[in-house]
Amino acid sequence: MSTSTKSYATNITQGADAMGIALSEEQLYALQEYLALLQKWNKAYNLTAIRDPKDMVNLHLLDSLAVNPYVLGAQRVIDVGTGPGLPGIILAIMNPDIAFTLLDSNGKKTRFLFQAVTHLGLKNVTIVNDRVEAYHPSEPFDIIVSRAFASLADMTFWCKHLRAEHGHFLAMKGQYPQQEIDDLRGEFAVTESFELQIPGVEGERHIMRLIPTANV
Repeated sequence: MSTSTKSYATNITQGADAMGIALSEEQLYALQEYLALLQKWNKAYNLTAIRDPKDMVNLHLLDSLAVNPYVLGAQRVIDVGTGPGLPGIILAIMNPDIAFTLLDSNGKKTRFLFQAVTHLGLKNVTIVNDRVEAYHPSEPFDIIVSRAFASLADMTFWCKHLRAEHGHFLAMKGQYPQQEIDDLRGEFAVTESFELQIPGVEGERHIMRLIPTANV
């Protein structure tokens, strides 16, 4: 781990504490290692437009950590359009007993994910390099999570074949997406919306829970 990355341990810990999330020493170390890998690979692979490691802590690590309370108790979770593993890698570090699948169609990003998962020793992660509509898992998922992947209507339409009978969607959004909610195609509905407070991040953050309208 680089000295510069080590220096962000306090930022990560304080940010997590502010959100009521306790980190073990092992989890903190893994988050720092992930940050170091993301910085290193970003120089060559352009994985994210965010370059400053402090901004990566706030906008990537803490933003992803904020989802953690909403996946507790799940058995199988898929992160659709995961990019460089956000929030999937972060959630996998926090929840070793949950099986995570990270799906992205971008080969550069999934190559980084393979490196990150190997380096971090994450045994609970499966990486899939495919388009969501082409991916048909052997088992469906309790939770389908996405971070700025698509509109709510497109997310539920493209990903509904991934959902277990009892499963639901978690969509990470910025501002409250009223227009996207209005545009939902009737088959799914937003049942809960949570405003997230991310330390060091200006602007709104929301997470939306969606289930089939037949179950509302």
